[in-house]
Amino acid sequence: MVELKTDSSIDAMHAAGQVVARALTAVREAADVGVSLLELDEVARDVLREAGATSPFLGYRPSFAPTPFPSVICASVNDAIVHGIPTAYRLRDGDLLSVDCGAVLDGWAGDSALTLTVGTPRPADLRLIETAERALTAGIDAAVVGNRIGDIAYAIGSVCRAAGYGIPDGFGGHGIGRRMHEDPGVPNEGRPGRGMKLRHGMALAIEPMLIASGRDDYHAAADGWTLKTNDGSRAAHAEHTVAITDSGPRILTAR
Repeated sequence: MVELKTDSSIDAMHAAGQVVARALTAVREAADVGVSLLELDEVARDVLREAGATSPFLGYRPSFAPTPFPSVICASVNDAIVHGIPTAYRLRDGDLLSVDCGAVLDGWAGDSALTLTVGTPRPADLRLIETAERALTAGIDAAVVGNRIGDIAYAIGSVCRAAGYGIPDGFGGHGIGRRMHEDPGVPNEGRPGRGMKLRHGMALAIEPMLIASGRDDYHAAADGWTLKTNDGSRAAHAEHTVAITDSGPRILTAR
């Protein structure tokens, strides 16, 4: 079931989204050579705490997970695609880091992600990040009243495939509102004109995930959470929470 949000509810989701935006900005500024992933998690915790928000990630345990998630950010390094658990690992020069963060404020959720380079960037990583962000923009541009979920999926997938990148099968975006994960699912590849029709008041987390080698396969790491590329190639992740409105898509987690 898809809940259509009122305009005032969308405003409340925007407030939650701005907490996420501030947390990601703070993590981006703190991410440097020698900084641990646990320290970055503390940076995000401080932002949520100061805003009076809680984390929808902390303690979250979907059916596939062996344990509840222990942190407020996902920190996925190099060949980790998504869901990386922050550890004592200290960032190294040339690392590629994807950070996913959520917040719940006054009962409404926001969810967003970015990918960044640490220290000296690799040109291939910069191209991967640029394509992830371009795919996200294409998906958001397709998130208009009257279009369908398949139009978003097609827009994202077209950008990724044209650049030669892989798309992890079975993972994509989702509806969002009172809960972090709601209906409908938003695939990162699909056929245009298919799926649920977009209506004013829908809210979606749109999130391209790209694999540099062009392959789509992946596996779960030993922690049961982190998804890693099978061939060790690098991955990138970009995400925004977006409201579908009669005046066009509204990015609620804009930084």
